[in-house]
Amino acid sequence: MGLPRFAFVTVHDDPLADGIAAEDEWLVRCAELKRASAHLWRGTESLVVPRRYTAQPGWAAALAALPPGAVQVRASGGGLVPQGPGLWNLSLIWPAPGATPTGTDAVYLALCDALGAAFARLGVEARAQPVEGSFCDGRFNLAVGGRKLVGTAQAWKRVAGVPLVLAHAVLIVAADPQALTARANAFEALLGSGTRYRADALTSIAHEAPGPDVEARTLQAIAEQFARIVRRAE
Repeated sequence: MGLPRFAFVTVHDDPLADGIAAEDEWLVRCAELKRASAHLWRGTESLVVPRRYTAQPGWAAALAALPPGAVQVRASGGGLVPQGPGLWNLSLIWPAPGATPTGTDAVYLALCDALGAAFARLGVEARAQPVEGSFCDGRFNLAVGGRKLVGTAQAWKRVAGVPLVLAHAVLIVAADPQALTARANAFEALLGSGTRYRADALTSIAHEAPGPDVEARTLQAIAEQFARIVRRAE
């Protein structure tokens, strides 16, 4: 199983205050229309963590030390993922062939191949691999020279009885790896978790393909790889 065909990619120009809720809305729409959809979007500055983080002894104190909305909890697994300026998300949603996940590795590989082809348009050569010391590390990161550029995730869900696939990627486009890592490490320290990340485990499109309008160039390359662009202001 690979990726479906997408008619267009919706680019959300304004940051989304709650990307988790937005993805839930797109899943509902996909269940209603039985049609694949693709979205490129940014979140407001925050940290998104899996539900298991709420069991950490320092959870309540960590939340109290941060502004409201600075931490969001998702139902899926994985690890901590920063959101905010310079980070873009790609959410791909389509009807699944059945309720039981099948061919999940093939979905990841197809996603990585498509993003890799988009980055090649920018002169960036990326490949799928784990990157030790990066936040939310996994087998299907996209990395350049051993440094993480993209993190990926996948979920199979039933919405109104319709089985759906959600494939998600977080792209470090113009964000500063040092600042991202400092923000993630500061939260882990508040939790008292002992987990720490390395800034040199990350890179960005801005670093790998420097030049003007890096975010616009990146979005154009990705959208052209998957479909055509439709812009939307929230």
